[in-house]
Amino acid sequence: MESKQDNKLGQKIKELRNKLGLSQDEFARKADVTYTTLTKIETGVIKKPSVFVIIKIAKTLGITIDELVK
Repeated sequence: MESKQDNKLGQKIKELRNKLGLSQDEFARKADVTYTTLTKIETGVIKKPSVFVIIKIAKTLGITIDELVK
């Protein structure tokens, strides 16, 4: 079974997205990533998204890549 520790990145993205008041669909559109990619990252199906996806997500969240991956 997967622990929350295994999906820290996905949990952090979800938490920050919720703080912005955006649904997964709204956020995916703003970040220019597919909805399925976003949901897979948040749920831990994708554990190591590409750097290009990370850049788009961090930019949309208004934080640096370093802040996102720490």
